[in-house]
Amino acid sequence: MSYYLNSESPLDPGPIYVRENGQLHMVDLALEGVRSGLQKPKPFRLFPKGFSVELCMNREEDTAHKEKTDHFIFTYTREGNLRYSAKSLFSLVLGFISDNVDHIDSLIGFPEQIAEKLFSAAEARQKFTEPGAGLRALQKFTEAYGSLVLCSLCLRNRYLVISEKLEEIKSFRELTCLDLSCCKLGDEHELLEHLTNEALSSVTQLHLKDNCLSDAGVRKMTAPVRVMKRGLENLTLLDLSCNPEITDAGIGYLFSFRKLNCLDISGTGLKDVKAVKHKLQTHIGLVHSKVPLKEFDHSNCKTEGWADQIVLQWERVTAEATKLRENSQPRTAARHFYGKRAPAEAPVTCPLADPHMNSSEKLQFYREKAPDCHGPLLKCEAVSSQESKKSKKRAFEESEKEQNNSSPSSKQKYVCLAVEDWDLLNSY
Repeated sequence: MSYYLNSESPLDPGPIYVRENGQLHMVDLALEGVRSGLQKPKPFRLFPKGFSVELCMNREEDTAHKEKTDHFIFTYTREGNLRYSAKSLFSLVLGFISDNVDHIDSLIGFPEQIAEKLFSAAEARQKFTEPGAGLRALQKFTEAYGSLVLCSLCLRNRYLVISEKLEEIKSFRELTCLDLSCCKLGDEHELLEHLTNEALSSVTQLHLKDNCLSDAGVRKMTAPVRVMKRGLENLTLLDLSCNPEITDAGIGYLFSFRKLNCLDISGTGLKDVKAVKHKLQTHIGLVHSKVPLKEFDHSNCKTEGWADQIVLQWERVTAEATKLRENSQPRTAARHFYGKRAPAEAPVTCPLADPHMNSSEKLQFYREKAPDCHGPLLKCEAVSSQESKKSKKRAFEESEKEQNNSSPSSKQKYVCLAVEDWDLLNSY
């Protein structure tokens, strides 16, 4: 007790004994340096200087790639101190499933709100750009949610994306608007055949401007509608402009689109334009427009849906791959040797895309709206009676002409299919 009373510092530990070689020795701490150190204690440290702690849970080491999953959220306080908090269980599960989204068996019946968050999480991890796994994951979402994943797709002048991501594009279902303008597909392209699939029967707007199509391509595209009443039967807008190989015979295949309201056949290889105008008006009720229609300005069709950013990722990846191919070492070395510069990429423009073109050169057709009969009842009845009389008279005259000009062999009206149509039916 007297020792602690006589000590100069309350932190004096008192006598210290050390055992050495089996004998006990007392250490003298009366040195001034030691006492000064005891009077000014150092701040408390839980870990020595330079020690670091790595917070990581559920680490799985894979030979192909090592992924680190951080289950904590780190933030800084106003004082500059580091603070961490654990993520919610929902976020952890969502992150785990999005990392393995290609292994999901099915999403049919899964809630749409959670599925959208899962889709966004997988998109942030760029899972849909991975070859093979991205296609399988995208197919699970499209077969379960259809138009929610993508309801409108614009691939105008994106022929490189179509060639690189054709299977992914074919996985989209229940599209209502599809723009494939200036893609140079041709009659035998696989995507053109896919347009007649039942998965795209919901398409109402189809843009095929400048795609090197001919009468054979139009016949192939309309065969399911003409024969089986399937395929693009709900089509209301069709753009076939800038396809000079489409002739008058190809336009005849379009008469099977009974719901068509807008049609653009500018820049096609028509020979008798007047006769085509008359046929379009008599068969499907389309009238030639004297002014350009706003439905064909390509501003209505945009990529919309959960997967709109995925299409942008495809474009970015395709553009980067193209640049790497163009800037390969042999070609750049050859250009440097010959003193040539890389050719500048000129923007690819579709023909007849000039808005100042004469409207008379455009062959755009629309369906006239029915007359408004919200007036007096007697007026509507009078109009309807007059129209019925005219239609009966016209039908009577046509029947007389058929009786006078028809031969016994031509009186039998059967649907005659060509050999090419039968081949198309067998292919479906």
